[in-house]
Amino acid sequence: VDTTMVLINNRGQQRERATSGVVKLQPNGVDSKLVVKFSTPPDIKGTGVLQIEHGESDDDLWIYLPALKKSRRLVANNKKDSFVGSDFSYGDITLPKVDQYRHTLLRSEKIDEHDCYVVESVPATDAVKANSGYSKKVTWVRADNFVESKVEYYDLAGRLLKTQRTGRHQLVEPDKGRWFVMQREMTNHQSGHRTTTTAWKAEAAAIADDSFTTRNLEKE
Repeated sequence: VDTTMVLINNRGQQRERATSGVVKLQPNGVDSKLVVKFSTPPDIKGTGVLQIEHGESDDDLWIYLPALKKSRRLVANNKKDSFVGSDFSYGDITLPKVDQYRHTLLRSEKIDEHDCYVVESVPATDAVKANSGYSKKVTWVRADNFVESKVEYYDLAGRLLKTQRTGRHQLVEPDKGRWFVMQREMTNHQSGHRTTTTAWKAEAAAIADDSFTTRNLEKE
């Protein structure tokens, strides 16, 4: 996936970043491996993020900063931190573990002409709540392909913090029914800041496992 990320402050000023990434589904059919690298602008070129999901334990998460010449492993409570200065947190860019939340079907309604299930997800433990930085999330999930169309994130005081909207849902592997979200916008209602990500190329291909190592992450 090749993506353009745009950071927009409350005065409308913009900063643009370009990334390339690969995602691979693990043999269990649930967990994934993800690596993302930034190519522009020059001040963050070479910065990379690696995540390996583990269904029964904490995910492995590393960030590589060229200035340090070394990957740094992030811990669970880093998931609420900003993803390289954007309005997405590290936790926002990956799917949450289902059993770490209590889910309630609130209703059904349409988003962008698609029928959606509206699901409230509340952290099952104080640790999950603290690590995510959210008291709850409300997700609009398309009924036809189970892709999220909209997500609301509430801060620890129960106030609406952010809203994510998605668009251009693309069927990348028709034979396997795999979809990919080509466009996302995350708006922080409390700061007035927002971030958009637009994938201009997404394709399915065979990816070697050694792409998902800290050694590969540190290649510039």
